[in-house]
Amino acid sequence: MDRNALLDAAAFTGTTDLAAERVGGKVLHANDEFFAEKENLIKPGRGVFIADKYTEQGKWMDGWETRRKRVPGYDWCILQLGIPGAIHGLDIDTNHFLGNNPAYASVDALNASGEMSVQELLKDSTQWTEILSKVPLKPGSQNIFAVASKERWTHLRLNIYPDGGVARFRVHGEARPDFAKFGKDDVLDLAAIENGGKVSCASDMFFGNKDNLIMPGRSANMGDGWETKRRRGPGHDWTIVQLGHAGNLKKVEVDTNFFKGNYPDSFWLEGVYAPGEEITVLNWNQYDWKPILPQTKLQAHNRHYYDTESDKQGPWTHVRLSIAPDGGVSRLRLMGTLHKTEGSPTGKREEVKSGAAH
Repeated sequence: MDRNALLDAAAFTGTTDLAAERVGGKVLHANDEFFAEKENLIKPGRGVFIADKYTEQGKWMDGWETRRKRVPGYDWCILQLGIPGAIHGLDIDTNHFLGNNPAYASVDALNASGEMSVQELLKDSTQWTEILSKVPLKPGSQNIFAVASKERWTHLRLNIYPDGGVARFRVHGEARPDFAKFGKDDVLDLAAIENGGKVSCASDMFFGNKDNLIMPGRSANMGDGWETKRRRGPGHDWTIVQLGHAGNLKKVEVDTNFFKGNYPDSFWLEGVYAPGEEITVLNWNQYDWKPILPQTKLQAHNRHYYDTESDKQGPWTHVRLSIAPDGGVSRLRLMGTLHKTEGSPTGKREEVKSGAAH
């Protein structure tokens, strides 16, 4: 790629960190991790600094840090993406590494068709593709780079020149699931982030981000869910999930884990078939939403399961979760089968009705 393709971090807002620990990313191997462990690269946050914390090896650092190189060469580590996909940008964050940051970095990528051992990844015959050529790094900074490749990748190799420390490594992109491996009767979570799901918009997310709804596993705490502010006026809150693939729903799970005094009183689901359409907070009411599940009471701190006959009404490409009047939901699972043929209709109303989202 063009090494001058530097972008602001905001350029990748809305994309997924494909390498993050929370989505299953792994740091498989590093040629050196003398001062700080490679696994820190994919942890949450930007890393912290504790002035008086030391280990037997030296100063404790919240990142991956190699020893000072006294021989020719450079240091590197190999990561397995938690979500295979197309990469739009990279963030090589040297936060708190000021006199010990690498001078340069580059990144190589690999698309493995199946599981690969570390030994296989280290073979000279393994074909890596450079997606970021050697670029200078600033100390104590988020170093943001665009990636022009549109291919699907499963593994990355981060190279640092000649040595030093990187606090975090973020891989901004979009999931590229292998739907070909699923048959017409196989059931999968069509909303899951690892299957290409995306929470496109929400009426409010004051206390908890909408994207938490489709993350792997159950929530870790109350902050690891979607939570709106207390509604003081009429109306209700809602969010829209764009499915990773058009499909027919079979089962739905609404999880209010950790939401005890702030769970919604009730919820309902609606869907639309609009392949290729981007539904946002500005245009959601231009579509003809069809009922999937009726308004149903919820309980605090509980997993709720529902069977649905929406396969008789679908398929769907987008699902709208409405909660009344407000509150928090930790996870939404939309289990269904793939609809293999996508096309018309768009799901738009013949006569667009005006009105603000509420």
